[in-house]
Amino acid sequence: MPAVFVHGNPETAAVWEPLLAELAAVRSDVVCLSPPGFGAPLPAGFGATQANYRDWLVKELMAFGEPVDLVGHDWGGAHVVNVVLSRPALVRSWASDVLGIYDPGYEWHELARRWQTPGVGENDVAARFGGTAEERAAALVERGMSRQVAARVAAGQDEAMGRAVLALYRSAAEPGALGLGSELERAAARPGLAVLATADGVVGTEEQRHRSAARAGARSAVLEGLGHWWMTEDPAAGAAALTEFWETIR
Repeated sequence: MPAVFVHGNPETAAVWEPLLAELAAVRSDVVCLSPPGFGAPLPAGFGATQANYRDWLVKELMAFGEPVDLVGHDWGGAHVVNVVLSRPALVRSWASDVLGIYDPGYEWHELARRWQTPGVGENDVAARFGGTAEERAAALVERGMSRQVAARVAAGQDEAMGRAVLALYRSAAEPGALGLGSELERAAARPGLAVLATADGVVGTEEQRHRSAARAGARSAVLEGLGHWWMTEDPAAGAAALTEFWETIR
């Protein structure tokens, strides 16, 4: 039974490397899936909406032929939740660090609102993904990613990622789009883990995150003092939280 990791924006699978190194002693069945546009080619005709990414992940998981332990970060965490809500039989367990965005009171962070604004968003991604790899890496470090991982992630950022960012965030700006209109309570169909990095300022307040975890019937793993890229800041803590969770469902 594989453990499947799905990253988010503006990332590639390199963001998982420190965490997976920590997990190597306990899991040899690890697979990283890169969403189209985020370290994987963006196919012609792929709309890069929430629904498109949910359907992409469903298809990928079906290929395993057995339920998986599914772990998602950032938008990958939202794709994970959307799959659990729609196709729970594909999953043995799930973990996500963005449950706070499903709270009715959640408001998009400033950068997301910029990407959701026509013209402003296009200008931002052109500057963000059009610079040198060194400039892109520096921007990631400034936002909290470890320097070594940032260099590898920046190497995979390109114009296609910028297009995917705009399409994805704009699909989630539509009324009722977040969570694809599903009830979060349905996520309790499979054992879940809410990863709560306390210094992550873009995925809702602590109250919103705890409230959403309760609605989803998920356990909570609090990573005190860690930010949005907790898996690069303290991979040992992240690995311990996941391992402890998996041990409860074996």
